[in-house]
Amino acid sequence: MSGIDPVAHLRELAETATRAADQLASQIRQATEITRETVLAGGTIFFCGNGGSAADAQHMATEYVVRYQRTRRPLRAIALTTDTSVLTAAGNDFSFDEIFSRQIEALGRAGDLLMVHTTSGNSPNCVRAIEAAKALGMRTIALTAKDGGRVKGIANLCLVVPTQRTDRAQEVHLAIQHAICDVVDAEVAGG
Repeated sequence: MSGIDPVAHLRELAETATRAADQLASQIRQATEITRETVLAGGTIFFCGNGGSAADAQHMATEYVVRYQRTRRPLRAIALTTDTSVLTAAGNDFSFDEIFSRQIEALGRAGDLLMVHTTSGNSPNCVRAIEAAKALGMRTIALTAKDGGRVKGIANLCLVVPTQRTDRAQEVHLAIQHAICDVVDAEVAGG
């Protein structure tokens, strides 16, 4: 073996998740309430991110549309990372920085919610998506790490996971999103 202990990976993840729970408890509860209000009012949750965060965006949209832990009505959620024709046309005709904001401008409306996953907090396409959403009267939540980056100053709510590691941030972002979804899932399903 290489000398890397795979169990140490799990211990470090657990420590990061515990720090996030301790430091972000208030923001996590606030994000849960914003998400709950959006869903109960019939709004749409939009998710976006790049790379592994794009996969998390798709994962979370699926949890709301299909189901999480309980069988309940489908909820309005869209991953802005999935339509290759829109992504490539916007990237080609405008710029990669516009791939999410163009979709928000076309599909978003006041009362909707944008959830942005960006571990650096500086991805230009995520920053522009937040700006476009806010211009429409949508609420915005950013899940980030490190120092929070540019999104920390522009999102309505920013959850900065206390880590410098991209992989740990993504793992904790997904855990936070699942915790939020569990609350919404239970309420919508009536239990």
